[in-house]
Amino acid sequence: MGWPGWSKRSYEKPPLPEDFWNLTAERAAGLLSAGLDGLSDAEAASRARRYGPNDAAQIRRAPLWLQYIARFKNPLVLILLAASAVAAATGETTSFVIIAVVIILSVTLDFVQEVRAENAVDALRKSVAITARTRRRGEWIEIPAAALVPGDLVEIKAGDLIPADGLLTEARDLYITQAILTGEPYPAEKRAAPLPAPVTSPGGADNAGFLGTSVVSGVGHLLVCRTGRATMLGGLAKELGNRAPATAFEGGIRHFGLLIMRLTALLVLFVLLVNGLLGRPLLESFLFAVALAVGLTPELLPMVTTVTLSHGALRLARRRVIVKHLPALHNLGAMDLLCTDKTGTLTEAQVRVERAVDADGNPSARALTLAWINSHFCTGIRSPLDAAILASPCPSKPEDLVKLDEVPFDFERRCMSILAMARGSETTLFVKGAPENVLRRCSAVEAGDGSARPLDPALRTRLGETFDKLSAEGLRALAVAYRPMPAGHRAVTAADETDLVFVGFVAFIDPPKQEAAAIIRELAQARVAVKVLTGDNEHVTRHLCESLGLPMRGILTGEEVAKLTDEALFFRAAETDLFCRLSPQQKTRVVSSLRRAGHVVGFLGDGINDAPALHAADIGISVDSAADVAKEAADLILLEHDLEPVRAAVEEGRRSFENILKYILMGTSSNFGNMFSMAGATLFLPFLPMLPVQVLVNNLLYDFSELGIPFDRVDPVALTRPQRWDMRFVQRFMWVLGPVSSLFDFLTFFLLLHLFGAGEALFQTGWFVESMLTQTMVVLLIRTRGNPFANPPDPVLAATVFAAAAIALALPFTPLGGWLGMVALPAPLLAAIAGLAAVYFLAVETVKRFLWRRLALSEPRPRRF
Repeated sequence: MGWPGWSKRSYEKPPLPEDFWNLTAERAAGLLSAGLDGLSDAEAASRARRYGPNDAAQIRRAPLWLQYIARFKNPLVLILLAASAVAAATGETTSFVIIAVVIILSVTLDFVQEVRAENAVDALRKSVAITARTRRRGEWIEIPAAALVPGDLVEIKAGDLIPADGLLTEARDLYITQAILTGEPYPAEKRAAPLPAPVTSPGGADNAGFLGTSVVSGVGHLLVCRTGRATMLGGLAKELGNRAPATAFEGGIRHFGLLIMRLTALLVLFVLLVNGLLGRPLLESFLFAVALAVGLTPELLPMVTTVTLSHGALRLARRRVIVKHLPALHNLGAMDLLCTDKTGTLTEAQVRVERAVDADGNPSARALTLAWINSHFCTGIRSPLDAAILASPCPSKPEDLVKLDEVPFDFERRCMSILAMARGSETTLFVKGAPENVLRRCSAVEAGDGSARPLDPALRTRLGETFDKLSAEGLRALAVAYRPMPAGHRAVTAADETDLVFVGFVAFIDPPKQEAAAIIRELAQARVAVKVLTGDNEHVTRHLCESLGLPMRGILTGEEVAKLTDEALFFRAAETDLFCRLSPQQKTRVVSSLRRAGHVVGFLGDGINDAPALHAADIGISVDSAADVAKEAADLILLEHDLEPVRAAVEEGRRSFENILKYILMGTSSNFGNMFSMAGATLFLPFLPMLPVQVLVNNLLYDFSELGIPFDRVDPVALTRPQRWDMRFVQRFMWVLGPVSSLFDFLTFFLLLHLFGAGEALFQTGWFVESMLTQTMVVLLIRTRGNPFANPPDPVLAATVFAAAAIALALPFTPLGGWLGMVALPAPLLAAIAGLAAVYFLAVETVKRFLWRRLALSEPRPRRF
């Protein structure tokens, strides 16, 4: 449905200055007439009407009646409307009525199908829309982020996207990435305190959060000050509203449209010139040329594309996959490479602590205790490893520790630190993280008696061997260390993570997902290769892949990737299957290199660190439980963290591509052939080969026969390889099958003129019937690459095809046929037309199979438009 409140009115701006961050939270709340406990439902509804929806781009649909009227802006429709007006003005009432009815039926058919499809897809998108936790009616509730209004109080935490611009009323260890606004890649620390001095730009507003930025660590409460277009990001609404770069398929459709436009212009000019030279009535010649243009144009292509893709999206929804952006189905059909992390896709995602060991490899309760302290007080990104630590039986959970400060995890340091103090005792920095990063910061090792010994090169080598041994068993390990801090120390930074005392390793196991191997083999059979991109180390990743029997042509680590130029990575990435210890930027580099090599790349990720790579891939895939930033960047959302839905999505993408291609091939063969025949017939016929209204009715019936294409079955062979747009094949199909269609049209002309002595009315009627029978046959033939009887059409398509053929046969014998200038056909002529149609059936089937065999001999090559 449309937006009932759509209008060109401007919403009010909240009563706050542009630099609202220079206010205190209490002052801002006063200006907004809002308390710091949230709004009532009635007040929120009132503010939504005043300030508008919380949608920075505000891409909203017009009411249905405006959408319907907009369909008449199509240039061809406008030409037809002008032609019908001319017909009415010159007394051609029949032509006027028929053209008007045909236009209305075509536009209405297109409109109804597209609106139904768009509504269905919108419902799917809303099911995975970003939500916000806000305070209403005195309690915290979850609402769509688009429903937030100025004055709302929102809870934010690690992994969230900030849903609006606002001031912080609470903040604890809160770090926010603001690269979308400032370009600064490192997180900024935020505090719920007034600024010491006014600042002019949002980059210096340490007390505020802004729409589109993301929380890296910590928790907080945000008083919403600005929403929608009034936000800082709303100022960039024009860029936000721009369409994404066209996919290869969309580029191919555009090239196809330009080709049809050129052919249409040439044929129309040719018809007008010939009829003018032969002295035929100008109005009738003009109407015939316009009808010819309509007949050649595949006007149902937008509807067929939208309905096909939405039908595919609905089918995927039943398989627990939500398609956020319909064009992603185009890319899914072409995808030949899937990059994925291993947790949850290759493993069960049921991480548990397997053991904790000290520097000598002996069991260590102390290592687990220090890891528990670190995870317990963490307010930043909590990984499955933190959950496993907290769920494990910790031998001595300290009860008297008080947290003082935190240095959150980031993907450069790959560790996190907690500053805590035992009541009335010393202050300690507890650190855990990736072993190579933590060991780099250690200068001592804790002995069994609690004393510290220097970490000399020999001991460092032994620690590395212990870590490698754990990794070789398929165990993921974290290093745990600490540092005694001076008395009175109350805050820490990453610079304090030095001179650490190493305590031990905590090792985790995440069992491999046995069915993953079978699904990867199925993807390989469908010509989709899988590459693993992970932050984990190479030993654990290799062990996992070996246990699943996955191929490993090569391994690249993050350190090695960092040393490679883009040109070198371009070649190395193609021959490497495992990428380990990657940073977020390195994942993005790998994905971009693979795309440069001509692959259509899908990326499956669910973490904050995966968002850049999700953006960089042709198809971003995430899961419903992912961080908000990952879900927002993705094109597909999996409701189950598994590879099976991805395999199903690839199949559905190829099915959607194939059905759209069917319509294009039908239009290029049948439509082009018939319109070419009409143009050619004007050279030797003393009358028009078909009246303009007959051409329009013919085109309308043919469009009706193709309505079931979005629901049709596809050949199994079409699902076995990536489907990429090949304009050369489409043109070859048109230049070969079009003339075949025209050949049979000219045979029909000969039959009508020389065997049956047809006059104008009988000729036009006979060719109308023959044209419709051959066109509907083309639908049944071209819908499959092989034997049409081996893969029967969907019942909906079969019904529309046979109904169109039946109407065409019956029309000359009805009063409506007489109104259209038709006459009843004699039985011998009907029999002759049926015989010609049968021979045409065999000819098209033979040529079609030849063309598909030629295509199958060569792999589809990537095309970039």
